[in-house]
Amino acid sequence: MQQATGAQPVLKSAGLTKKVSSPEGELTILDRADLQIGAGESVAILGPSGAGKSTLLSLLAGLDLPTSGQVWVNGRELTALDEDGRAAVRADQVGFVFQSFHLVPALTALENVMLPLELADRPEPRAAARRALEEVGLGPRVGHYPRQLSGGERQRVAIARAFVGDPAVLFADEPTGNLDSRTGGRIADLLFGLNTDRGTTLVLVTHDRVLAERCDRQLEMDGGRLL
Repeated sequence: MQQATGAQPVLKSAGLTKKVSSPEGELTILDRADLQIGAGESVAILGPSGAGKSTLLSLLAGLDLPTSGQVWVNGRELTALDEDGRAAVRADQVGFVFQSFHLVPALTALENVMLPLELADRPEPRAAARRALEEVGLGPRVGHYPRQLSGGERQRVAIARAFVGDPAVLFADEPTGNLDSRTGGRIADLLFGLNTDRGTTLVLVTHDRVLAERCDRQLEMDGGRLL
């Protein structure tokens, strides 16, 4: 099992497996993944395309259900909950940053960051969202729509949205993949800075070895297995 480094595990999986049907028969996308990640750790998941990295991330976050195996987030077994239960845990414990930003085009930067707080019925979402945008350096851009922002600015909005609810775990899937190297470096600095300042556990899928080496640990995947 891939062990957490000393800290109490905030994220744990046991025998995590995902199989799908295909014209060629049953395919195993993820094969019995066991891991433990401690509170406040930063962990990179590396491997070639098709290795199962994004599938592992989706299962750990409760966005998808495994064929077999279990996932715990902060002691709650996600795999024992129904969709409403998993959604409640995600809203309270989990944040996401994606390569393609996943912002709502019709909402301003402020409204995009407010959205998860409103869905979780958190108090004073507007004030919290404004503080989060100021923290990522976008205070002057709160009223701008995604189309009015650069790629780096859109990713900063996505990071503010991910951190605004103070999640226990932040999942980032190729967060610098759509950005030039200089902008990507700034986004990485921001992610690791927030990871350190807030003590949020960071689980990062990336092809970028330089980015991965900034994490506390690197986990390699190939053929659906953690090596």
